[in-house]
Amino acid sequence: MSTTQPEEALSTTVLEFQGLSAGYGGAVVCRGLDITVKSGEVVALIGANGAGKSTTMLTAAGELAPISGRVSVLGSDKRAPLATLARRGLSYVTEERSVIMGLTTAENLRLAGVSAEAACGVFPELRALLGRPAGLLSGGEQQMLTLARALARSPKLLLADELSLGLAPQIVARLLDVVREAADTRNLGVLLVEQHVRQVLRVADRVYVMRRGQVILEGSATEIAADLDAVQRAYLSAPVADEVPPML
Repeated sequence: MSTTQPEEALSTTVLEFQGLSAGYGGAVVCRGLDITVKSGEVVALIGANGAGKSTTMLTAAGELAPISGRVSVLGSDKRAPLATLARRGLSYVTEERSVIMGLTTAENLRLAGVSAEAACGVFPELRALLGRPAGLLSGGEQQMLTLARALARSPKLLLADELSLGLAPQIVARLLDVVREAADTRNLGVLLVEQHVRQVLRVADRVYVMRRGQVILEGSATEIAADLDAVQRAYLSAPVADEVPPML
């Protein structure tokens, strides 16, 4: 008889919000959030600009203290700064590409404590770019470097905020495919903020739709894909009327 555990038994909760309210200086931006991410799954957080997605991510990363509610990251309810969470297995990719433009690709990796071999295992495209200054890389190449650096650390939880910002659809697809592969092969839990709705629905397991600081729709990617009219209404009813997702 096989001793392999069923997939469900291997899945653990790596991020959980229960009734979370968060914001800045006591001003509430997000309220009543119940969000769960398990190992091995990609969870998408979508919504118009100003919906509260980045505030949610900053709270998950330990950069913002919750105003109320429960936050559990990597099995611990105790609040910890990002540096501590990173040592426990969190990788956080912000919407700003955090590469040092004057250093080469290899030097950026070395500074982050990541081997070139491990990074090129994530994105083989980087091998030909190791000696090139990061400032001379295309936007897509810079984002590959950023994501490779995060995944090469073998995290348990990846928070990725707008990987696609300013990038062509084929590059977005490549980045999201790598995230999906990491979830499947490394049992990585992923919370992904993304504006390219159709692209993210292709790789996500579950989706939360936010509007004005609250989750107004949630379900499997298949369920959300079948009700894109509801997603469209969430964007159109955002505070700024022209904030419609570019790939909806």
